[in-house]
Amino acid sequence: MPAVSNASPLIALAAIKRLDFVRALFETVLIPPAVAHEIRRSIPVVPPWLQVQTLRDPLPLIVLRRTLGVGEREAVALALEVHADPIILDDLPARRVAQLAGLNVVGTVGMLLGAKHIGLIGRIRPELDNLVKTSFFLSPQLYEELLVAAGEVDS
Repeated sequence: MPAVSNASPLIALAAIKRLDFVRALFETVLIPPAVAHEIRRSIPVVPPWLQVQTLRDPLPLIVLRRTLGVGEREAVALALEVHADPIILDDLPARRVAQLAGLNVVGTVGMLLGAKHIGLIGRIRPELDNLVKTSFFLSPQLYEELLVAAGEVDS
């Protein structure tokens, strides 16, 4: 099954020069046209492994009745169409909608944990610190929980 991504995780990983993690973690990554448009500002040359796929069906009600951005709506709709596993999202309202729709959700920090798990990086702390420097919001509590989950500090 393919993964489907929204723009924000791709932009965040590109900002810390770790966009390659997405390709390493997922065999096929689809993005809807609205996401392709959004990422072009931050990722001028879209890697060929990010495949733009147009939606075949109208947007489902579950995304139309929510206050989501266009890219988030299209990403959730595309994930439902192609039975994606997972959908890659950071925005909390979009994550909730995706979970309500039965989708498996992973975000930017989840991909960092995945990259550590498969040996792409030895530690996530430097990557988290780089994310925070780019204005990526992580609460102090979540930051510590991630370090515990990564085995970099004791609980």
